[in-house]
Amino acid sequence: MYNKYLEIFIQVADTGSFSKAAEKLYMSSTAVMKQMNLMEQELGLSLLIRTNHGIKLTEVGKQIYKDCKYIINYSNKAIEKAKRLQNQSNRFVTIRTSLICPCKPLLDIWYQINDKHPEFKIKIVPFEENHSNILSTLNSNGTVLDFLVSPCDSPIWLENFNFLKLGDYKFCIAIPVNHPLAKKDTISFKDLSGEKVTAITTGDSKKNQDILNKIKSNCKDVEIFDAPFFYDIDVFNRCEESGSLLVTLECWKDVHPAFKTIPLDSGETIPYGILYSKTPTDDAIKFLEIIKNVIKQ
Repeated sequence: MYNKYLEIFIQVADTGSFSKAAEKLYMSSTAVMKQMNLMEQELGLSLLIRTNHGIKLTEVGKQIYKDCKYIINYSNKAIEKAKRLQNQSNRFVTIRTSLICPCKPLLDIWYQINDKHPEFKIKIVPFEENHSNILSTLNSNGTVLDFLVSPCDSPIWLENFNFLKLGDYKFCIAIPVNHPLAKKDTISFKDLSGEKVTAITTGDSKKNQDILNKIKSNCKDVEIFDAPFFYDIDVFNRCEESGSLLVTLECWKDVHPAFKTIPLDSGETIPYGILYSKTPTDDAIKFLEIIKNVIKQ
C-alpha cells in the first residue's frame, strides 16, 4: 500500500540515529542510510540533517514526517477493512479429525470441487477420541461449523446429530503381523476359533452386535474381550501386548504398525459419513449441499 522506506524514515526521525533505527528495524546501519539517500533522491528533497550528534529533520522533512504518519495509518486501516470484508465473504468450515475418525474421505470429495467454491475455507482441527465428550464437541457455536467424519449406526448419536452418509466401511480383523492368520487375504468367522478376540460388547450399534453374535455362533472356543465403545490407540496397544485379535474397520488399517488389517470374507459393513449439528448454520447447510451434489454424481 505504501513504500516501505516510509517506515524507515519514521524510525530515523523518531530515534535521531541511523544505528538506533537499524536496531529497531533489524537492518544494518548501512542499509538504513542507503534507503534514506534513495528516498531523498527519488523525491528530490532534502529531508535529513546529518550531524556528528545525530540526525535531525529539515523543515521539509518535518512536513513529510507528519504526512507519512497519516499515509501509514490510513493504509493500515484500509488493509484492516479489506481483511474484515474478506472474512465476511469467506465461510470457514471446521472439520474434526483424529487417528480413529480421519477426515480424509470428506477432503477427498472436497478437493474435487474446492476450486469452484473459493468462498469456503477449510480448517482441520485435531479431535481427541473420547466418547463421553463427543456430544459437546460437535455442537456448533453459531460461528464455527463443526463436522466429524465417523462410522455411525448409533441411535443415540443419530438422535443427537444429523448424519450425511458418504459410504460404507468394511469390517475387518486386525491381526498381529507375526500371527499365522496374517498371511490370509480374507478372514472367515471360523478362522477366529480358538483365538482371543477383542470386540465391542456393549453399546447400541446394531452392526457391532451382529458381528459379535456371528463370532459367538460360528467360532469354537473363542475368548472374547470387551473393547471400549470408542476405540483409541490404547486399544491396539493392549491387543498387541495380549496377542489378541481385534474387530476393526478398513479405515483403521494404518493405526498400528504391529497389525495387519484383513477384511472379513462375509462382507459386513457399517455406514460412515459426516456427523453435524441438528441445528446447522446456513453456511453449514450450503457446504453440505455442495457435498451432496458431488455424492449424487
